[in-house]
Amino acid sequence: MQRRDFVQTGMQEETRSVLIFGGAGFIGANLARNLLLHTRAHVHLFDNLSRKGVHHNLVQLKRFPGASERLRVTIGDVRDVSAVERAVRDANEIYQLAAQVAVTTSMHDPRRDFETNCIGTFNVLDAARRVGNQPFLLFTSTNKVYGEMGEEPLKTLATRYAYADREAVSEEQPLDFHSPYGCSKGAADQYVREFSRVYGLPTVVFRMSCIAGEMQYGNEDQGWIAHFLYQSLRGALLTIYGDGRQVRDVLYVGDLVRAINLARVCLPITSGQIYNIGGGAENTISLMELIDEIEVLTGKRMEFTRGLRRPGDQFIYVSDYTKFMRHTGWKPSFTVRQTLAAIFDFWKQHHEIFAQPGVRMELPGASATPFAFLERTA
Repeated sequence: MQRRDFVQTGMQEETRSVLIFGGAGFIGANLARNLLLHTRAHVHLFDNLSRKGVHHNLVQLKRFPGASERLRVTIGDVRDVSAVERAVRDANEIYQLAAQVAVTTSMHDPRRDFETNCIGTFNVLDAARRVGNQPFLLFTSTNKVYGEMGEEPLKTLATRYAYADREAVSEEQPLDFHSPYGCSKGAADQYVREFSRVYGLPTVVFRMSCIAGEMQYGNEDQGWIAHFLYQSLRGALLTIYGDGRQVRDVLYVGDLVRAINLARVCLPITSGQIYNIGGGAENTISLMELIDEIEVLTGKRMEFTRGLRRPGDQFIYVSDYTKFMRHTGWKPSFTVRQTLAAIFDFWKQHHEIFAQPGVRMELPGASATPFAFLERTA
């Protein structure tokens, strides 16, 4: 299946100095890929390289034509104020994607979750405020800011839950953080909004549902679409937490990159706004339905066991992206089935780097420090 990419438009490309915090991760690498392939922007990735698979993402990005002149990578942490300030100095676009991303991890280590998601984002915002050139700043938040939504009237169907009284969740849904992860991301997205109101920074917040696609190395706690597929391809046993009827809307990462670009291009309208971003009501799937889709795609029936439903897990969450569509004209273009096929294609092209769980993903034969082009903050 051929991947769809989207040409960037807007300010003259040679003037664009783009800084992506969390730039080696799944979304950051896809955004960087698009910029390197379709613009003349200079791209600076800032990442602590802590997540599985990100080294391979950097290797892929470094191979693109022109990357040696336009791609810069700094190993650093958003909790390091000095490193963040140095990185922000020359940027006129900032994408704050760096995060602790799992509810379960936030339960076990709430301090690290708070320091990464809330203090880290504050460091980025404050550096952007003080740099003096009013850079555009986009922050990726989460549907978890709406909490468990345990009082939502639901219908229980054979393979999924469904809303009883609506199709999707808009930005009017009350905040109810519920977990340490919801607290840290929710506090951060409110800081982003207030820095626009108080200091005039042109900011945009995306409260995202399930994002999936290439360069994603899913695990049990994050990236569940990819995780399910990879477990099936490995022949490994999957654990389903709860009854498997839980539903999410799925957005292909290429559609997200297109939305990110439109948020920048339409800045006179989008500045200071918060948007729910996802695949919407037309792109929903439950855990059990995904297992069936994977069997159709791969011809293999996945083996799974069951565990207790995890705290904070919404029975169903579906994004209402109407506000962003009204402001920018954006709509998702990939279906869930197309997104799953894109991940499968990525696995087939790069399957040699998919190690067993717990093993660091690196290119075969790579040395312990194969990335001579990286800069370190200390």
